[in-house]
Amino acid sequence: MGKTIAEKILSLKSGKEAQAGEVVLADVDFCFGQDGTSALIIDELNRLGGLHKPSKFAMFIDHNAPPPLASVANIQKKMRNFAKQHHCYLFEAGEGISHQLVPEKGFVLPGELVLGADSHTCTYGALGALATGVGSTDLAAAAFTGKLWFKVPPTIKIILKGKMPFGVQAKDLILYLIGKMGADGATYKAVELYGEAISDMEMDGRLTICNMGVEMGAKFMIIPPDEKTLEWAKKHSSRPFQVVLGDIDANYEEVKEYDISSLSPMVSKPHKVDNVVAVEEVEGLEIQEVVIGTCTNGRLSDLRSAADILRDRKIHPDVRLIIVPASRDILQEAVKEGLVNIFLKAGAIILPPGCGPCVGTHQGIPADWERVLSTANRNFKGRMGNTNAEIYLASPITCAASAIEGRITDPRKYLECINKRT
Repeated sequence: MGKTIAEKILSLKSGKEAQAGEVVLADVDFCFGQDGTSALIIDELNRLGGLHKPSKFAMFIDHNAPPPLASVANIQKKMRNFAKQHHCYLFEAGEGISHQLVPEKGFVLPGELVLGADSHTCTYGALGALATGVGSTDLAAAAFTGKLWFKVPPTIKIILKGKMPFGVQAKDLILYLIGKMGADGATYKAVELYGEAISDMEMDGRLTICNMGVEMGAKFMIIPPDEKTLEWAKKHSSRPFQVVLGDIDANYEEVKEYDISSLSPMVSKPHKVDNVVAVEEVEGLEIQEVVIGTCTNGRLSDLRSAADILRDRKIHPDVRLIIVPASRDILQEAVKEGLVNIFLKAGAIILPPGCGPCVGTHQGIPADWERVLSTANRNFKGRMGNTNAEIYLASPITCAASAIEGRITDPRKYLECINKRT
């Protein structure tokens, strides 16, 4: 019997023939924490005796960048001191979000096993890696020993039929799948994604898809590597890597097929990510704040698509539009291409690269009873810092169109105007 991608990588990393349901001790290629989780990691590492390999561990100041409170500033100081003492990587406030920087800086490559003390570590499955979030103490154990125990998950194979329709982005596709699967539809399972829509998609879109795998409960969300993956990996790292693909006769727990050829832009309604509807069902609902960015949709292609709609237009006077690039490199390129100027002329606020409003601790917190439309990955009650606010999730172009009109808006009419104009 053949193996799935998860079974193959965990076999390679554990040195045994691992199959779903077995428990293995696997070598970890890279692990990291962020400023919301690193304080406990540091305490545990100090208790254990330090790092196994400093080059395989990093910390990112992204959740509160820059710090809004003295207590948070002291945690970040603690991170700086630890990094200096142990000679590990530290990415400062303003450099970007961990889930953008880990692939951008070449810390993850196809076939590798990566852990992060953050639930959206599953993002890196876009590169054909196994990546998952773990708790701070587990992360510390991996950073100290270079290994961690895993129960090998069963795998669900999802096949997407049809091309991506006009006006539909990667965010719409993953919202649709989460709506179909449910918030617990893939709990502690690996998910492999196949289909023409995935093959056609560039890496930015693939990262968006895998970023939200945890919102259907997935332990690992994996897009099998192809030529686009290899080109991207070689551009961002000179390290050798091993491409791992699933076998034709692999034993999948389930195989699900979805026809996306007539998919509409999608919106996730409060207060659950899997509460997903087509944009037509909520069109016209007034909003007060729009967020474009975060680790889900703060990449350059996301900003470009939003800028296409906002070019030579103003946001609605009753709306605050907040733009959050995912990294400093992305922000610099957005400045170079004139995207930032488009956003500023439209009336947007540009925040430093980081998690920004998504985490709900300091930037862009909505007022009572306000509605937010965001490209982030979660809309739980209180997620953005106010339990009396409502968060809707959508794609960058849906958010941009909605910021102009002051209400949830189907972006396709704006795209049609752009096509006519060009």
